Amino acid sequence: MASSPIDPYVFSSDTLPTDLRFLPPLANGRLGWRVFWTVMHMGGVYNGEKGACHRADIPCPLSVKMRTEEEGNQTYTLDTHTGIFTHSVLTSRVQASQLFYAHRQYPNLLVMEVFLKRQAATEDPITVMLDSSFSPYSDDISFQAAPDYKGGRHIFGQANSAEVPGGHRPSVHLIWTPIASSVSLQPDQSQSRWGFILAVAESNETVQACFDTGMELFEQGDLQTSHQRAWAELWLDSRVELAGPLPLSRAVIGCMFYLLSAFPSLKEAPSPFGGVSPGGLSNGGQGQDYWGHVFWDQDTWMYPSIALFYPKLAKAVLDYRVSTIEGAKSNAQQQGFKGLKFPWESAVSGQEVCPEDIYGQQEIHINGDVTFAFQQYFYLTRDLDLFKSGRGSEVVWGVADYWVSRVTWNPEDKSYHLKGVMPPDEYYYNVDNSVYTNIVAKNSLQFAVELAGLLQHPAPPEWQEVADKLKIPFDSDLKYHPEFDGYRKGSPVKQADAVLIGFPLGVSMSPEVRRNDLEWYAAVTDPNGPAMTWGMFAVGWLELGEAEKAQQLIEKCFKNIQGPFQVWSESSDGSGAVNFLTGMGGFLQAMLFGYTGFRIQKDCLCFAPLMPDDVAVFSVKGVSYLNNKLDWLVQKQEVSVVLRKQAEDSGSEKLCPLEIVLKSSGKIIPLVPGQTVTFPRQAGKIHKQQSSSSCWPL
Repeated sequence: MASSPIDPYVFSSDTLPTDLRFLPPLANGRLGWRVFWTVMHMGGVYNGEKGACHRADIPCPLSVKMRTEEEGNQTYTLDTHTGIFTHSVLTSRVQASQLFYAHRQYPNLLVMEVFLKRQAATEDPITVMLDSSFSPYSDDISFQAAPDYKGGRHIFGQANSAEVPGGHRPSVHLIWTPIASSVSLQPDQSQSRWGFILAVAESNETVQACFDTGMELFEQGDLQTSHQRAWAELWLDSRVELAGPLPLSRAVIGCMFYLLSAFPSLKEAPSPFGGVSPGGLSNGGQGQDYWGHVFWDQDTWMYPSIALFYPKLAKAVLDYRVSTIEGAKSNAQQQGFKGLKFPWESAVSGQEVCPEDIYGQQEIHINGDVTFAFQQYFYLTRDLDLFKSGRGSEVVWGVADYWVSRVTWNPEDKSYHLKGVMPPDEYYYNVDNSVYTNIVAKNSLQFAVELAGLLQHPAPPEWQEVADKLKIPFDSDLKYHPEFDGYRKGSPVKQADAVLIGFPLGVSMSPEVRRNDLEWYAAVTDPNGPAMTWGMFAVGWLELGEAEKAQQLIEKCFKNIQGPFQVWSESSDGSGAVNFLTGMGGFLQAMLFGYTGFRIQKDCLCFAPLMPDDVAVFSVKGVSYLNNKLDWLVQKQEVSVVLRKQAEDSGSEKLCPLEIVLKSSGKIIPLVPGQTVTFPRQAGKIHKQQSSSSCWPL
């Protein structure tokens, strides 16, 4: 009898990781927790002033381990279909299951359920112990007890210090179902289920309402099913699957799952989104995982794979940056410049919270990274409302003003310079004209001019002037891009830097130059550097048609996957940030923008599919473009595209009719909702039908 096929969405093991940092994190964009851990975190809740600011540790009442009276077979399973982690024990007398989930639709809820099923025809009571590690104390929040609420325990407290002097100190309220030390099947019971609900919010009124909701859902039998429905809806809009090696398939699914877990609900009334930090919401306490701060990692590494599917979630990232405008103004003023200077490390206020000043002062490419995220969103959605009433234009134009005030004119080469910067390659600092920084600055200035034209806003001539005359380092003899002025070819490199100008920045260059950049920097890049690096090299080799060389680099990323639950570490030896979403984002971009060749352009979505030999089929379902949803199926010889009949999670109200234009033949293929079009595998583009009227307001 043939065994059932392995489900790549289900990660199982009969043991837990020996390094408990790699326990699976459960999160929903509002709450984050590592299973069995004693502490959890809440988005936007920090303690500590300025450089000491970090995610506030919140004690977790669901820090409970189930234990049976007799030894049994243990199984630990993370089902990414449903976002549920299950600890199961099977003995001769009972099948015991302990389930945990961060509710996907109601993000203020964490849930534990225990299910017991009698295995033998006995009439004895069966007891399972629930060993709790909970203590209602935190080094970051002074908690005190409040009166019980509808049978639930209630504690509340306020962060010990504000992010900025005199600023807001967030409050936290917890109400949870009391957890007994054991649960039992009575002699007349064959099975039974218990539910334990934890509600977490910043006010008494909100936490009570959330607890009420959770209890009502449990009583109606809809607590777990509503959570599962929400995950099913998410996966409907972003299925990325392949026919190929199981480790590769699991890696793709795991990365999508953990990235989606870091973002808010699609349906629940929005609360302020606190951004995405490198280790996600489950990590980031004092001294660990970059203290839960938000970096360029969010905008450059994690965001693109989400924006390709979910305009609403992409907009949550942009709204987070908008919410920090006042802090960005303050940062620029403190540096003596105009406009906006987004912090290298951000929390809630937008003021710089990096513990070391040099990064906030010099790693200014963050400004261009933020603007590039806004630009990609606009090209994918044509949602001008974000830039009109949503303050997006303030971000783009404020960054442009910063660049103009930050550059220095050099009369010798008659160009503008950006001096005294730290490039993405943090082995170097106080250098001039970082090629990545200058190109991302040039790009953001050009987009500022473009946006001003669309909104009929008078653009200062300096924006275009600086964009046109900003120095871009290039060695015409060796035909490659030096990282910065004075970089010596062969000097060690920490991570992807100059290669990023090809992708994602899309700088046009000859195949020879692209190859030189890839080969020369790969040879000197730290093999133990951050996990996102090799995905970007892989995209470059796919651009050049070398799929097998690209696949070797993609497989290098597997060294960063630790343990059975597909949790990434920042470095391949397991060190650095845990649940490293930045690395996952870089890996996903290698798949989503490498295998398909997707490139987000001003007036089209380009594609140039290419896959390695061991991947037969690559399926990408739910790509969102101009308010349409597209399902792509890439095979060795042909490509199929389906335009879905009804758009979901759209950024605008009116649909844009689309067509495909094939590069080699120029053939135009109109897309009709519900009809599959198939063509030989080749490059092309998808754009608005030329005969259709405008589908967005100007």
